[in-house]
Amino acid sequence: MSVDLGFWNGIAARYAALPVRDEDAYARTLDRVAHYLTPAQDVLELGAGTGTTAVKLAGQVNSILATDLAPAMLAIADQRAAEAGVENLKTQVAVAQTAPEGPFDVILAMNLLHLVPDLAADLAAIAARLPEGGLFISKTPSLGEAGVVKRMVMTAMISVMGCIGKAPKTVSFVTVDGLEQMILNAGFEVLEVGNYPASTPGRFVVARKISPVD
Repeated sequence: MSVDLGFWNGIAARYAALPVRDEDAYARTLDRVAHYLTPAQDVLELGAGTGTTAVKLAGQVNSILATDLAPAMLAIADQRAAEAGVENLKTQVAVAQTAPEGPFDVILAMNLLHLVPDLAADLAAIAARLPEGGLFISKTPSLGEAGVVKRMVMTAMISVMGCIGKAPKTVSFVTVDGLEQMILNAGFEVLEVGNYPASTPGRFVVARKISPVD
């Protein structure tokens, strides 16, 4: 069980009530994701949270399985899907390494990869659930791009807030280059990158599986 499970369950209702921080960046991200979707695809979303993105994209694919670590988050996702009349969306408590084997045509991980304890293992699990040619689409706050002083301050703040239950304890300071290299190492080729928003950067990556990893 993740050390962060209690945190995410505990903030589910508050998280669901928060407005989108940067609506332009979110709209741009959804637009680029939608560019790669087709009505025949079966999609797996990891770290789906309260289902906002899954509900918005469900009408463009055959099916979408929204997974998350926290049951409280997925309960809200179920409610949102029902209210929107979305019938091809299901939810399941899972993380990358425990998700159904698929294969899936597309796997999404939005604002998730900086929060997982073993990114390399998760990327390997993602690759294992895609056929050759399958797509992995992610957006990740690249906290490692911050300056040294800012990283030190953020590290200290996250540590203190994590100890008092105000922040997740698992947060990694991944860089743009480091993230993309790990995706390549997992057996993908990168098709598209972007920063949405540019200030973080929120690194958007579309990658296609090209080979199995031994």
